[in-house]
Amino acid sequence: MNPVSVLIVDDDPAVARINRAFVDAVPGFAVVAEAHTGAEALRAVARHRPDLVLLDVYLPDLGGLDVLRRIRAAGDEVEVVAVTAARDLETVRRARLLGVRHYLVKPFSRTSLVKRLDEVRRGLIADRAGHAGELDQGAVDRILGSVLDADVLPKGLSAITLERVEADLSSREDDASAAEIAEALGMARVSARRYLEHLVAVGAAQVAPRYGSAGRPEHRYRMARR
Repeated sequence: MNPVSVLIVDDDPAVARINRAFVDAVPGFAVVAEAHTGAEALRAVARHRPDLVLLDVYLPDLGGLDVLRRIRAAGDEVEVVAVTAARDLETVRRARLLGVRHYLVKPFSRTSLVKRLDEVRRGLIADRAGHAGELDQGAVDRILGSVLDADVLPKGLSAITLERVEADLSSREDDASAAEIAEALGMARVSARRYLEHLVAVGAAQVAPRYGSAGRPEHRYRMARR
């Protein structure tokens, strides 16, 4: 399979450069262009015909979803990862209806982006392999980009909130407690602990006790070394 060609669309050139560096560091992916407005994005899609677009929702002229709507109207079924600070339910629903299967809420970690890129690559491989006759469940899941069983979140956990917790933990130079994460993100300490423990369970984070002068030890979390 040839490298997956990627168009990065973000209104902030500095953020676009960071995302470009992230993508270019992943084997099997190659950034072919950057765009900082909706109009530039439409021209870049027409010119480069990328396999994947990292699409910001907030753009200075056309909204990212308006850009995607025009792309779809032109018959282009390019894969899209929404990379945005937009986290309202209506935006997420509209993105889904336009065929967005992957949604990253800013700020996010490099690990989260790499995971999405790997899911996109597996989906493209399944799409390009082609299937004759009826599909079994495994083939359907691969084509639709369904997550692996190991990636299914426990009941009560939100994928968007998980991304926020992971991004906050990734941004810290030192470890952090559930209380510190909760305060930073404006959530309950009990909820923060559940997300942190899930990251530990899937191997994305590590936990270690810190003993104080008295009382129970405090659990401290940090992202797993890779």
